[in-house]
Amino acid sequence: MKQIRRPKHVVVKFVVKFFPPDHAQLQEELTRYLFALQVKQDLAQGRLTCNDTSTALLISHIVQSEIGDFDETIDREHLAKNKYIPHQEALEDKIMEFHHNHMGQTPAESDFQLLEIARRLEMYGIRLHPAKDREGTKINLAVANTGILVFQGHTKINAFNWAKVRKLSFKRKRFLIKLRPDVNSSFQDTLEFLMASRDFCKSFWKICVEHHAFFRLFEEPKPKPKPVLFSRGSSFRFSGRTQKQVLDYVKEGGHKKVQFERKHSKIHSIRSLTAQPSEQHTEVPKQTARAYGDSNDAAAVQSCRQGKELKSSTEDTGQHKSPSLKKSPKEGRKVDGAVVSAVEEEEEPAKDRIQQNRPQSQQPSTGSLTGSPHLSELSINSQGGPSVANMTLSPNLSPDAKQSSPLVSPLLNDPSCIRADDEEEVKRKRFPTEKAYFIAKEVATTERTYLKDLEVITSWFQSAVSKEDCMPETLKNLIFSNFEPLHKFHTGFLKEIEQRLALWEGRSNAHIKGDYQRIGDVMLKNIQSMKQLTIHLRKHNEILMELENGIRNSRKLETFCRDFELQKVCYLPLNTFLLRPLHRLMHYKQIMERLCKHYPPSHMDFRDSRAALAEISEMVAQLHGNMIKMENFQKLHELKKDLIGMDNLVIPGREFIRLGSLSKLSGKGLQQRMFFLFNDILLYTSRGLTASNQFKVHGHLPLYGMTMEESEEEWGVPHCLTLRGQHQSIVVAASSRAEMDKWTEDIQMAIDLAEKSSDPAPELLASSPPDNKSPDETPVDQESEDDLSASRTSLERQSPHRGNTTVHVCWHRNTSVSMIDFSIAVENQLSGNLLRKFKNSNGWQKLWVVFTNFCMFFYKSHQDNHPLASLPLLGYSLTLPSESENIHKDYVFKLHFKSHVYYFRAESEYTFERWMEVIRSATSSASRTRALSHKEPHAY
Repeated sequence: MKQIRRPKHVVVKFVVKFFPPDHAQLQEELTRYLFALQVKQDLAQGRLTCNDTSTALLISHIVQSEIGDFDETIDREHLAKNKYIPHQEALEDKIMEFHHNHMGQTPAESDFQLLEIARRLEMYGIRLHPAKDREGTKINLAVANTGILVFQGHTKINAFNWAKVRKLSFKRKRFLIKLRPDVNSSFQDTLEFLMASRDFCKSFWKICVEHHAFFRLFEEPKPKPKPVLFSRGSSFRFSGRTQKQVLDYVKEGGHKKVQFERKHSKIHSIRSLTAQPSEQHTEVPKQTARAYGDSNDAAAVQSCRQGKELKSSTEDTGQHKSPSLKKSPKEGRKVDGAVVSAVEEEEEPAKDRIQQNRPQSQQPSTGSLTGSPHLSELSINSQGGPSVANMTLSPNLSPDAKQSSPLVSPLLNDPSCIRADDEEEVKRKRFPTEKAYFIAKEVATTERTYLKDLEVITSWFQSAVSKEDCMPETLKNLIFSNFEPLHKFHTGFLKEIEQRLALWEGRSNAHIKGDYQRIGDVMLKNIQSMKQLTIHLRKHNEILMELENGIRNSRKLETFCRDFELQKVCYLPLNTFLLRPLHRLMHYKQIMERLCKHYPPSHMDFRDSRAALAEISEMVAQLHGNMIKMENFQKLHELKKDLIGMDNLVIPGREFIRLGSLSKLSGKGLQQRMFFLFNDILLYTSRGLTASNQFKVHGHLPLYGMTMEESEEEWGVPHCLTLRGQHQSIVVAASSRAEMDKWTEDIQMAIDLAEKSSDPAPELLASSPPDNKSPDETPVDQESEDDLSASRTSLERQSPHRGNTTVHVCWHRNTSVSMIDFSIAVENQLSGNLLRKFKNSNGWQKLWVVFTNFCMFFYKSHQDNHPLASLPLLGYSLTLPSESENIHKDYVFKLHFKSHVYYFRAESEYTFERWMEVIRSATSSASRTRALSHKEPHAY
């Protein structure tokens, strides 16, 4: 830092200093906006070079963020006035063609997509420094997060990874790279490059020192002690947080979030690439300047603060509306994943010597599923311990996006969106407090989620199908002709419910007099209308079966459906969405039962509520048989995707009973295995060596003629069972007495059913895996050992597909679930806003939460199309906070698994009890006896 002599003639710019390899590390919209501006300027200045197609695609996202959706006239006028690259005219048609595909994309999503494309380009974040090699050939040197790069023109010809570099130094204008010895390398021990001057050489050396420290070191390097007599070498060190420290800081909630709303810029002024900055730049609006100076996100920021006031300018040199920001402190702006620096136009040359290389630090871990609740994808490292999962916040992508779901969301890790407690209390007092109101509100919140689930089929899936010629027309018509009427009806239904709630709360049409503090009349009217849709609901059995048949007969359709399930919007298995309309009927019935139980017979809404309950109960009774068959059919097909070596899993008469993790005793000791119990067979598997995380079937035991006995004393293993089949026996051990009791109960029930039936049909045994060797034979054990080591590898190297199913959660949490648990989970679905707090954080963060399929899915708001994170609850404990935890709030419940603790806060006593009820169903798996004697009857 240096005192500026003539501040009136200096323009200070904010520029990106460190470019993160993954833009998903940028957690705030404002940060991504700043990076998008940098990419935009790099394009204009010719730094970010790429082919015409990539250039046009980048500019199309910039145009979408500035003027919104495509309009040919406006586009041509805008591109005529705004020049993003030299000679832009040749690409205008291609830009508009790409822009047409971005319909409905918000400015924030456009920024995200811009960074997604830019980060894959070879010149992303590259700043070229002219030099010559020993032969005098002109080259360019650059530094990136991975190491030092060598370019000839704009083509990369060499790269020196940080791990290979032993030391960096400079002598006068010679830049020296000392490499670690490598017998397989043809490089010399020391490489020498000649730069224009000593100052240029020293400046580049300092940039290398900073990049190495930021991306490679665990913590900020300590300053070099001052010499007593003589100084030798430079004392320059990187100052500020390293990337790991920054991410840890954000994860621990150490920063304050800036309220920022990204809006269309609507730039109309003609910008010249050749104009001088002093002529073209306008002053940054005060609120924007404050936001740039706020201490807020993830990486260290260096700002040049002089004694005199400086004129600032953003990277976006055009005159446009600044995104709306709230006031923030005038401190150095921390931007995650990179350092944004304030630099002078003429950069001061830098100084010094690099730190000794340290092992490259991994990004802060949210842990594997064995130790962390933050996952929607599970990972175990090679030592069996936690592995890393990147924190991501990705805006909504198009239906074609083939990206995996975010593993962890900043919404789970950052204490952002904090609502002041006083403000929340005031807000709470404005709304009705009676229980009937909150029951009506549950209808609205769950209906919003149900409508979003229908849109997965009617909008996202239909849009994807229309672009691919992979599905027969008859199947298309069968699916969409039966789902579109449901979507249309429930859109109107939701509108009616929300209008009634608005009147109930007094938020609209307050002058209208009438009895609007009820919901039974609305439910009765719509349930009666819903009966006309029964013809479509009866088709769902046929839809599910025809789709599965189509997938079995067409590899192209199978690949298409698998790829669609990878999209973020498809947060559950695809065939689960096909069953949602039948599940929803069950929810209406439960809600009306609670409402009728709450109302006294004299209440004005009781009669309508009773009538609505009778109508919906009749519908559920009519469709009850279909629901039972479809649930089992859907579960068998879902398990089929998780298994290798069991092609004919889905056959007539086969029923799923329980799946879970048990330890199998062999000559090499206890080995973890995944067991699948059906009404005719018991399969045991282990995690295979496949990229899709499937389980390989090692053997099976037919249940006909099987006996079971406890054998703890015989083998000296706690919770141990011996299963004796007609041809082989195995010894298994459960993780606890409770798990052992569940397995014992279900296996005994399955054996009794098999004994009452006749001998197993030949086709049942024929469907068993070919490998039916005794579990004590050497080849099987050897293969199992390989698979076991494969199960411990980090899933970061594997495809995200099928990495977070219930089967994998049970594997990592060492637990089990039964078909009865799945049936109870179908009933126990809930949506709504909750306030969340970490163990060590102070504020409460408001989230939209959807609970389904033993998992909590977190959204920023109910309008989001896909979840930002998920929290599988199998294995978690649900309790109330103790006095020592200092949670002095009402309606708070606590979720904890090992060292991970979450507090959630509901808005009322009723919603608190409902969340406790549905979450308890997932955290404490019911035994068969308790489930069947549950006080409320189950439909399945």
